[in-house]
Amino acid sequence: MKTSSTLKDQVDSLPDKPGVYQYYNVNDEIIYVGKAKNLKKRVASYFNKTHEQTKTNVLVKNIASLKYIVVETEEDALLLENNLIKQYQPRYNVLLKDGKTYPSICITNEPFPRIFKTRNIYKNGGTYFGPYSSNYTINSLLEIIHDLFPIRTCRLPLTKENINTGKFKVCLQYHIHKCYGPCENKQSEEEYKMIIEQVRQIIQGDANEISKVLLQQMQQLATEYKFEEAHQIKIKYDLIENYKSKSIVANTVVANTDVFAYDENDNAAFVNILRISKGSIIQGYTIEYKKRLEEEKSDILALAIVELREKLKSNSKEIVVPFEINYTFKDATIVIPQRGDRKKLLDLALQNVRQYKLDKLKQAEKLNPDQRAIQLLKSIQEALHMEKPPMNIECFDNSNISGTDAVAACVVFKKAKPSKKDYRKYNIKTVVGPDDYASMKEVVRRRYSRMLSEETVLPDLIIADGGIGQMEVIRQVIEDELQINIPIAGLAKDSKHHTRELLFGFPPKEIGLKINDPLFRLLASMQDEVHRFAITFHRDKRSKTQVASELDAIPGIGEKTKKDLIMHFKSVKRIRNAQLDELVDIAGSNRGSIIYKHFNVDLKP
Repeated sequence: MKTSSTLKDQVDSLPDKPGVYQYYNVNDEIIYVGKAKNLKKRVASYFNKTHEQTKTNVLVKNIASLKYIVVETEEDALLLENNLIKQYQPRYNVLLKDGKTYPSICITNEPFPRIFKTRNIYKNGGTYFGPYSSNYTINSLLEIIHDLFPIRTCRLPLTKENINTGKFKVCLQYHIHKCYGPCENKQSEEEYKMIIEQVRQIIQGDANEISKVLLQQMQQLATEYKFEEAHQIKIKYDLIENYKSKSIVANTVVANTDVFAYDENDNAAFVNILRISKGSIIQGYTIEYKKRLEEEKSDILALAIVELREKLKSNSKEIVVPFEINYTFKDATIVIPQRGDRKKLLDLALQNVRQYKLDKLKQAEKLNPDQRAIQLLKSIQEALHMEKPPMNIECFDNSNISGTDAVAACVVFKKAKPSKKDYRKYNIKTVVGPDDYASMKEVVRRRYSRMLSEETVLPDLIIADGGIGQMEVIRQVIEDELQINIPIAGLAKDSKHHTRELLFGFPPKEIGLKINDPLFRLLASMQDEVHRFAITFHRDKRSKTQVASELDAIPGIGEKTKKDLIMHFKSVKRIRNAQLDELVDIAGSNRGSIIYKHFNVDLKP
């Protein structure tokens, strides 16, 4: 790959050390930031070959110059890369999609601190815990805290001066024992801050110590026969134990651990963190990255680990991940569990990240109902190596009984949905006897000859309800006779008439698809639809033929009379069993008598 002499000199002069490199375009804008164990080898790899991914080749073409920063360790490189990406948001780097602000818990920086939920983070505004991705979690936690502890909910400026001057009066919260009235100096600042410290422990996931203290207090009061006070302590104890039972997911061996799970699709990557403290989940959070190039999942996960640990202010000494990430952290150990409690936690994190991914897909489908269908069509494009997604698909099927009343049908799917106004029925005109291949050739020839003459837009894909033979006769008409280029696929069935395999190419080859694959189900539904349409048409035609043959044998009975009879009696059997006066009412005296005598030949004149 060609590079300018200046850029080549820059690459040649790079050191064999870890660091971060920055690519600039001709406008001196940063377009990509990357990290490397070895700067010289990593950067040179961009320019000494043609890459398989088109996006990477486009990136390289836009590189006009580069800069780099040497660091001591791989972890330093990862941290610096994360900071630079957040600062400059380069065009070709993964983009952290964090559009909405998640809530946190704030403990204010006041003489008598308040505790509440907020989406705004202010410097010197207090201590923040979070963010929490679930409103239910944060609301439940705050509810437990306010049930356990008498913390004020007012916004009064409770300074010593204001309290001593008697500026405030206690409110309803004091009278219902939800607050001890610091506003009237009924509670000291030291007592209040002891309560706040207990709250801080619960929010951080360390509820065990508080539980032990409450249990000791409760037992002590009971020995002193202070049963009412002991009962009040027991209410708090039960609340904390209930909170612990809901949050504990492993034993206390798993302490101060960050568990990360990863999932992705074509355009985005999703990473979930579960923060564990003494066997309890104290936080869960998921972020999404929009992929710009064909980034390695290990690189994205490493970037997310730095981002999430920084965002959640985590200093856990253990990091659990689902796969090798090739990065080390000097203050934490990387673990890839295969069994045990850590594996259970990893599976739980994976459930969370998959649910988040599913929710995002559902939201996208609501905004764009065609998105799921387009994804399936892109899957067909990839499976069959087509140039573009088959937005317009046509399926063919024949139907006959021993060659009689032979018909064919064509159904049309646009954006993976039936377009019934474009369905077509065909009576077979040139084929005598049961010859499915000849019938298919006739129908395909008629269909696409007309479309060519009328300059109608041709389909992106033709699907035959059959195997190799049906595909070949369609190819003979499309390519050999009409000389047009439309991809052809076949759907073969098993002995139980269930769709078994997708065939494509000449000679046709089986495209491996699992039965529960959404793409397989879509194709099977197309095959079922064309078969239904063809069978219905054939049944209707056969029924009309049988009716016509019975009544045509009666001399003097015209088309209008036959139509009136069928409209009234609904079937030939009912006409045969009708009384004379019933037939006369519909067909008139003369024709009614003729019809009656025809079906009652044993009657004497």
